[in-house]
Amino acid sequence: MDQLAFRQVHLDFHTSEAIPGVGQHWDKAHFQAMLQRGHVNSITVFSKCHHGWSYHPTDVPLSQMHPTLTFDLLGAMIEAAHEIGVKTPVYLSAGLDEKLFATHSHWLRHLPNGNPTWASWMDAGYHEFCMRSPYLEYLVAQTAEATRRYDADGIFLDIVGVRDCVCQYCVAEMRKRGWDPRDAAARHELGRETYLHYARSINDAIHAIKPGMRVFHNGGHIVRGDRELAELHTHLELESLPTGGWGYDHFPLSARYVQGLGREFLGMTGKFHTSWGEFGGYKHPNALRYEAALSLANGAKISVGDQMHPFGQLDAATYALLGTAYAEVEAKEPWCCGVHSVADIGVLSLEAVVGNQPTNGPSAKTGLVDAGVVRVLQEGHLLYDVLDMEADFTRYAVLILPDAIPVHGKLLDKLTAYRAQGGKLFVTGSSALDAERGAFVLDLGVSYDGVSAFSPEYLVPRFPLDAWESAAFVVYAPAQCITATHGTVLVDRQDPFFNRDYLHFCSHQHAPNTETVAGPAMVQ
Repeated sequence: MDQLAFRQVHLDFHTSEAIPGVGQHWDKAHFQAMLQRGHVNSITVFSKCHHGWSYHPTDVPLSQMHPTLTFDLLGAMIEAAHEIGVKTPVYLSAGLDEKLFATHSHWLRHLPNGNPTWASWMDAGYHEFCMRSPYLEYLVAQTAEATRRYDADGIFLDIVGVRDCVCQYCVAEMRKRGWDPRDAAARHELGRETYLHYARSINDAIHAIKPGMRVFHNGGHIVRGDRELAELHTHLELESLPTGGWGYDHFPLSARYVQGLGREFLGMTGKFHTSWGEFGGYKHPNALRYEAALSLANGAKISVGDQMHPFGQLDAATYALLGTAYAEVEAKEPWCCGVHSVADIGVLSLEAVVGNQPTNGPSAKTGLVDAGVVRVLQEGHLLYDVLDMEADFTRYAVLILPDAIPVHGKLLDKLTAYRAQGGKLFVTGSSALDAERGAFVLDLGVSYDGVSAFSPEYLVPRFPLDAWESAAFVVYAPAQCITATHGTVLVDRQDPFFNRDYLHFCSHQHAPNTETVAGPAMVQ
């Protein structure tokens, strides 16, 4: 299998049937000139969009070429790109299909309250189909057709993943098995089984036609700690648009995890000022340069999302913008092939151990704990990898258990063996705490006294700080109260005078510290 290209474009073309003259300004020479201007060597082009239209002739029942397109646009793009040495993976929307929604709404995925997902019945927006319905057969046929008819350099399927569903097909299957559809765990188990069946059906259809072809199933996030899902792909694409809901914490966190899975991967950002689907919005060139460099620094190739105008021409301003970043990437490529991590710090991911904790905003894709420790390490210029339970801990001089890692069973055995061969642990918060016994399961040089009654708390280091003066630093997360049993106290904890309450408060936010040591906050 060829190596992934370093300088990719992911080209969207989600085009309504209400748009006239689709593809009317298509010009091979212009398409090629824009790719060369942008220093692009791979572009993901489209077979079928979220609106459900194909951009090539199709014989699949229920499938239809876009009603205002008059020629094979997919074939034309592949031919034009290949003429100048640019690869062309092919895109199919695998979860959304508005054309089909109009006639087969009974195949939709449903939430426990009975509503469809993505958009309600009368909203302007897409609707998601359930892969346990006959929709899967239709999608497999479309994918097989694109694979068979076109000289694709891979297949990219979008809007897929493990989904809870209570459509008629999922409910019938759960009841057949004696499961309760009202049980969230049962719905999740069936959703996982449904997704695995979908992905393997698609992979089998593609590889029966073209063995070894690249395939990726995109769900917007690679789940840390679920290697069975990661193995469904031939390579990994980390969708992570910093301004589009992922934030700047997501990509380095995800990249430092997937580089340990032994598969080629790329980081996917966008040229958009906001997020996907934006016409006329442009990212600042320095932002795109930074995001491309960040991919290289984390061992990844790069893909930048774009959206072509319905008339069929690439936007000149976009490819000038792209060229500013990709020219720099092209110059660095000889030093970035076949790279591997040399980190000496391992971070055990909370998502990999117990799943992500519910949060809002960009941290919904990272979790507050995993994002927090990665941000500290990034800002400290420290080399680290993000690990799951199957990782080889012995590769690392220090292993961090951030904030809330439960330790028992297999993990306790691995950590005990790791410490026996000289590995060091950095444990924070309630990690390694047995809450029922009120004690840590590892010897950390402390005894456990419970959660502090005060919020916030203050931390006062006993050691000098290289880049800051000594101070009492406010900490807004809940504090654990500990007593040092042996070892060295590095940081003290100080309480505020009182918690803020209508009976007593001080100043605008919280009471100041008492300047009296309440106990240790960090012990070595």
